[in-house]
This record gives sequence, C-alpha cells and structure tokens, in this order.
Amino acid sequence: MATDCLFRDDSYLKQCEARVLIVTEQGGIELDRTVFYANSGGQPGDTGALFTADGVRIAVHNAIYTDADKSEIAHVPAAGSPALKLGDIVTAAIDWDKRYARMRMHTALHLLSAVLPYAVTGGSVGESESRLDFDIPEAGLDKDTITAKVNEMIASDAAVSSRWISDAELEANPGLVKTMSVKPPMGTGRVRLIEIAGLDLQPCGGTHVRNVKEIGAVQVTQIEKKGKQNRRMRLALA
Repeated sequence: MATDCLFRDDSYLKQCEARVLIVTEQGGIELDRTVFYANSGGQPGDTGALFTADGVRIAVHNAIYTDADKSEIAHVPAAGSPALKLGDIVTAAIDWDKRYARMRMHTALHLLSAVLPYAVTGGSVGESESRLDFDIPEAGLDKDTITAKVNEMIASDAAVSSRWISDAELEANPGLVKTMSVKPPMGTGRVRLIEIAGLDLQPCGGTHVRNVKEIGAVQVTQIEKKGKQNRRMRLALA
C-alpha cells in the first residue's frame, strides 16, 4: 500500500502521526504517511524515531523505498528495537538538524548544476559537504570562479518551489533532465519539478529550502578528474 510522502509537499515538516501498515520480514516498518525522506537520488534516507502513544521510542537509522515506483517506504529500526504491530499509532519524527543541512546542500547542488550546464553523471548529498560529477570536457575550471558564481546566485534571494507535471510532459521536454546516472522519479503518472526562480528548473524528488538565502555561503573545495571527461566538484557549506 502506498505511503503518503508528506515531505514531497512540505520539506519542513518535522513530525507526523501515522499508522503502522506493514512490518516487513526484515523488520522495516511501513506507515500510511511519513515525513521521513527515503534514500534516493544521492540523498540519504532520514534518521529519527517513532514514538508510541505510551512513550516507547523506536530509533530509525534509515528510510528506504521497498518498491520500484518509489511509493512505499520502510523505516529501518535500530537493532533490538521494541516491536510494533499492525494498526499501531505512532508519531514519526526526523532528526531535523541533519535533514535541514541536507536541504541546504541539495539546493546548493542545483545551483552548481546551473553554473555548470553539463550533464550530471553522479552525485551525493551530505550534511556539510556534497558532490556532483559532470560529463565535462577538459577546460579551465577554477574553484574560486565557480564558488563566486554559486554564491552570487545564493545572494539573489530567489524562491524555491515545487510543482508536478505528467510523465508525458517530461518526455516532451527532455532538456529538463540533467542527470545521466539517476532517472527522474517516474512511473506514478506525474513527476515533481523543483524551480529556483530565474535560475534553475529540473525534476527532483529530494528535499529543498524555500529560499536560496537559507543555504548560506558555500565553497567549491575540490575539483577531481575521474575520467577523460568526468569531473567531480566537491561543494561545502562555508
């Protein structure tokens, strides 16, 4: 049964009340709704806890999709956690500081991809440092120049918003897709677009801040050569 993924419409939700639908053979806990982002697209799954009505705490060290359509999420409990049963009502609460840092970094990576208009071949979102890999020819790539351009975008005070389009609309506009290594989350009939006003527009299932100013200053810390045309850009919160 599909999970109502509340984080897709509001990345700032820190907790929600939910009902246990499934406990998998591996011990994963599937809820009818959740604020936990599930590991995908280079962004790790959220950590946090589930709390029962009588105060029992079940630590959650990851959240993962259990189906190809990315519509069902299992909350992976820490070893030795108390067992839940179907129908139990819990409060699902994320580790907010960790999530918010990833929101800032993920949004910053979108800006980096706008500064460097090349196909993205890989990426990873962290709390303080992240990376994007680009299919980019040998060129005079300068860390300080790229850093200045990203920070200029951050200073623009641009709003960040999301909207949905159909799978068919995305297929009719292939130029929206920047990533070569990760396909946009398709299959449910609609795709989520993230727009940074005047700066960037691309499909993405991740979590982001509402305004680029929330990112704060960033710095390109390293440019690595990973192949003939593959360049890895490491970006950190300054």
